[in-house]
Amino acid sequence: MHADPQITYSKPPVETKVKAMTLASYLAGVAGMAVLQAVSSDPSMISFLPDWMEAITLPLLPTALAAVAGFKARHTPRPDLPPDQR
Repeated sequence: MHADPQITYSKPPVETKVKAMTLASYLAGVAGMAVLQAVSSDPSMISFLPDWMEAITLPLLPTALAAVAGFKARHTPRPDLPPDQR
């Protein structure tokens, strides 16, 4: 009875998808803050929306952009993993 050889893995890099989603959500958040600054001085910019929709519209922008960025970004390959775990 031989013991299985110890498998060692390299430290996994941060996935490209995670980097893209993080950057997109940050930039969308900054853009959202700029919109808030503009809207605070001129509330007529979003007055056409119902009150409940005004509250949920701004957080949807970073969420949607992060989802699109994560979907479009390529998967980071891990050649150090066995073929059945890639």
